[in-house]
Amino acid sequence: MATGIKNAAKIAVLLAAYNGREWIEAQLASVLAQVAVNVDIFISVDPSTDGTELWCAEFAQAHANVVLLPSSGVFGGASRNFFRLIRDVDLSAYDFVAFADQDDIWYADKLEQAVATLRSSEAEGYSSNVVAFWADGRRLRVNKAQPQVRWDHLFEAAGPGCTYVLSRKLALAFKAQLLSCWDEAQHIDLHDWFCYAFARSRGYGWVIDPRPGLDYRQHERNQVGVNNGMASAKARWRKITNGWWFEQVLLTARLLQINSPFFALAGTHHKVKSWTKLAFSAASCRRRTRDRAMFFVICLLMGVLGQQPNHRR
Repeated sequence: MATGIKNAAKIAVLLAAYNGREWIEAQLASVLAQVAVNVDIFISVDPSTDGTELWCAEFAQAHANVVLLPSSGVFGGASRNFFRLIRDVDLSAYDFVAFADQDDIWYADKLEQAVATLRSSEAEGYSSNVVAFWADGRRLRVNKAQPQVRWDHLFEAAGPGCTYVLSRKLALAFKAQLLSCWDEAQHIDLHDWFCYAFARSRGYGWVIDPRPGLDYRQHERNQVGVNNGMASAKARWRKITNGWWFEQVLLTARLLQINSPFFALAGTHHKVKSWTKLAFSAASCRRRTRDRAMFFVICLLMGVLGQQPNHRR
């Protein structure tokens, strides 16, 4: 089902959609406009109320290299929708696998750039910077390409998942991991963070490209958007203080059997010591200097507040 460019890389683009009718046409047009690669697009739609499913069905009928997967019930989040795509699409037929959101605009050379980077390095995973944009015309280059550190994969993603491109080797290994822990993986809320954690914990090389590959649309329905401004900071603070973030860290570590030095101190008596140890490990847990400083402060505050970093589901 590829577009027929001789000797070009074959790429499966996995697109998870939900109530995206307003933007998905522009997103798909930008994927189909990719140069120097052959793309097949696989779409999975979480049951929507705005006509997304019907529109995608008609679009797939009109494009031989676009497939709409059969309805599979309610996913309730992008992560579970992406996991369904990874499970149900035959990834072995492709050289690379890319993740796509429903509302961005890819630059024409996004995939060409990713493929060239992967082929010229020993990496199996790729992500890149993006340019965030808003309806009022604001634009902001989002830099996620700081040097990777020892434990960053346990505490953050490698940038927006819509920039991810995986080699066939990594994609098939990640699929096997998902299938081995399928039921518990449904509690993972961020597929891109989990994918990056898998890759790094298994020794796969990963490149974070400083060159942006797409315009990253920001709107009120973003499941995860740009970490910019007070509203975003407050939302992230709530996720930390209500335990969500550290539950995700611990679930990821458990499912991937990542043996980190941070959560070995169990019991209420040691909670302050646990958080203090984590705080002073900030430089090996986050890539960006600003994030390290916030991580340090948050961990100390969590110890004072009496939170348990070793809480399990």
